[in-house]
Formats: sequence, structure tokens, C-alpha cells
Amino acid sequence: MWDASSIIILGLDFFIAAAITIHVLLRKRNVTSAIGWIGLAWLSPLVGAILYFTFGINRVQRRAQILRPSAKSQLPRFSDSFSNSDPFANLKATVGALTNRALAASNISLPLQDGDDAYPQMLAAINNAKTTVGLTSYIFRSDKIGQEFIDALAIASHRGVMVRVLIDGFGSGRVTYNLFRKQNVTVARFMNSVLPWRMQFLNLRQHKKILVIDGVTAFIGGLNIADENTGRQRKKIKVRDTHFKISGPVVKQITTDFLDDWLFTTGEELPQALWNPDNQAFGEIQSRIIISGPDQETEQLMMVLLSAISAAQKSIKIATPYFLPAEILMVALQLSATRGIDVRIVIPAISDHAPMDWAMRAHVGPLLHAGCKILRAPLPFNHSKLMVVDDAWCLFGSPNWDTRSMRLNFEMAIEAYDTVLAEKLSSIIDQSSLVPLTKEELEARSFAVKCRDAATRLLLPYL
Repeated sequence: MWDASSIIILGLDFFIAAAITIHVLLRKRNVTSAIGWIGLAWLSPLVGAILYFTFGINRVQRRAQILRPSAKSQLPRFSDSFSNSDPFANLKATVGALTNRALAASNISLPLQDGDDAYPQMLAAINNAKTTVGLTSYIFRSDKIGQEFIDALAIASHRGVMVRVLIDGFGSGRVTYNLFRKQNVTVARFMNSVLPWRMQFLNLRQHKKILVIDGVTAFIGGLNIADENTGRQRKKIKVRDTHFKISGPVVKQITTDFLDDWLFTTGEELPQALWNPDNQAFGEIQSRIIISGPDQETEQLMMVLLSAISAAQKSIKIATPYFLPAEILMVALQLSATRGIDVRIVIPAISDHAPMDWAMRAHVGPLLHAGCKILRAPLPFNHSKLMVVDDAWCLFGSPNWDTRSMRLNFEMAIEAYDTVLAEKLSSIIDQSSLVPLTKEELEARSFAVKCRDAATRLLLPYL
């Protein structure tokens, strides 16, 4: 016999589960995620409600809509047109429509290899800054090279340069944050809070690596700020990476995004006239930024990659430290290989996260069967994120080929159309000592290892 309290509890459980179901149906586009949340809500309404309230609601997007409406409304509609004789005309138009940004004729340096090449130029740029310095980094270590950057930024700030530093709340520790504060450098930690919906989750990370100087020079790529990226002190580099120095109008796009991120994190709106002067000299390389994040066009980066893969006529080359793409990208690469495109994917032989390696081996079998080539680079671990299509279209920046970068992190990439740059990036991707991953090698794994790899792959959204 049901008593009154049992009926009330049952009714409350039904109401909670129904409310979560309606919210999920209206707001979750990913079918697998939606089914999971609805199932949890009905099987365990109270626990499901707590977990959904804490982890399932995208408050990042809501907060951004409050803080960023003016910046988004000021963007002009993309309206470039291209010659029909341009083999990349359709790709240029598609990416322009997706990003609502025009291509800008800019200068992009040949790749800066590792911290040994990049750090001295970045520090020199900070030392020569006249008006503004903005720096964003996922990892900023409180080690020797980190202290050099903190000192340089402090000196710039003390001589009157407006300095703003944005470090990730999870990737960069509190020690680094306190070192900046100790030297009176204005610094903020992205998504760092004791509140469950704003705390430093593994996902929703600020993964960009950007340095902008006076609104006219930028450094961007995959390089964090850490001793492990340089070999000058230890004589042996631990993490390899690729970075780029950029000048010209595309720097305005990069700086505008930095100002948006700073506003989002701190609520401080920095003066556009000071940070984004209209005096950039034009260059020769057509380029533009591509950004993605939970508060922006979540699928934007993925759609750009799909467009580039579809546009390929001869070759697709990819270098990434982590390769766990969504099924739609896997299918696009398979179709490209099937139609005769030379598809090459270079990954580390051993990454810095063993579970990523396990999951990858359970993920890539269909690519090998379709004719894609997967090649492994020996140590030291290569953290570069590069893509080249038909020896002319280039993509570089912070995104990895995994779900976190495509959907859950805040990322920035640069697309560029230039055969010289493409040749250099291809030479980095086609490095020596690459070891092919074969179908036979995957099949030769023991039953236990196959089960481990397949089980780890189920964690794909969180790796």
C-alpha cells in the first residue's frame, strides 16, 4: 500500500525526470549524449538531476551571450568573391561563410621550431612592445622559461605598456598565477572557480596559445610556455612543437578574439582603438582565423576540416599529437582515400598520455582498411598541429584531432593559402624515421590489449 510520502517522492521523481527530459530534448543536439542524460534522469532522478545541473548545462554559452553581444553584432557579413579559375574558390567561399571572416593578405613566417626558435623572438617582441601585450597560454609553467616571460611582461607593464595575461585555470597552476600577481602583472585564470559549474574541468579549457604585440604582430601555434619545449639547457628537448610569427591584417582578427576572451573571463572591456590600430601592413599570404568553443560555433572547426578534406584533389597531410576524431571526420578521410587521394596522418609513436595511444589503436582500423596511411614519429614527443591539402592549403594552431578540441575546448587555428608555406609544413610532417602503423600490427594485439584499447575508446569525449 502506498503512503502519502511515497506518492510525493514518486511524483517528485517523475517531475524531475520529465523536466530534465524536456530540457535535454530542446537543447542537446548530440543524440548519444541526449539519450544518456535522459536515461540517467529516469533511472536515478535525484542523482541524474545533480549531475545534469553540474555537468550537463552549458553555462559557458549563456554567460558569453551576456558579455559578448556587442562584439558579435559588429562583425560585418562575409562577402568576398573568388575567380572560378581558383582551385580553392569553393573552399575559400565555404570557410568564409562558416567563419564570417574575410581572408586577409598577411605575412606568416616560416615555422618556428620548438621553444629554441620561438621563445627568443617572443621575448624580444615583448621587450620592444610600445602600447599593448596580450598573452594566452594553456600551459604556463613556473620554471626557468616561465620566469623569463613573467619578468619580461612585468618590465613591459612597469614602463607603461598595457599588459594582459590569460592562463587556463586547469593547465596552468596557481603558483604561476601568484608569480604574475607578485610582480603586479594583470593576469586572469580562465574558468577557475570553486563553484561546480565554473570550476576547472578537464573540458571547457582555454587551449589557445597566442601572443599579440601592439595589435600588429602575433605569435600563434601549438607552443605552450615551459622548459620542456627547449633543449638549450638540458641538451635534449622533451616536447617538440611548431609556432608562427604573423603580421598584417589577420592580426586584427587574432587580437579581437583575445579581447573577446579577456572580456569573457574578467568582464573588462579593453579599448579597441589602442589594442587594434588600423595600421597593419599588408602581406602576401591569404589567411584568416578559425575559432571554436562551447560558446561559439561549436561545429565550426569540424565543418572547416570537412570542407578542406572534400576539396582535396591530390593529397591530405595531417600531423597531430592526439588522433581521435569524430566519426564524420573518419568517414570523410576514408572517402578521400577511396577516391585516390593520398591521405597521410602522422602521430607520435608514444604520446604523453598512454590512454590516448590505446584509444587511437581501437579507433583507426577503418582508415587503414580504406587506404589511409598512419605514420608514427619517434621520440621526442611532437605536439605540432598541422594540416596541408594539395600542397597549397595550410592549417595550424592549437586544435588537436579529438573531441575535446572540436567541441569542448576554446581553440584557434589559422588557414593560409600559400605553396611555400605548404612545402615547409609538408617537410615537417614528412619527417624522417616515420614508422607505418599496419593492419597486421593492429590485428596482432592480444585479446586483453584489444579489450583495453576498445574500452578506453569509449571515453573518447573525455580523453
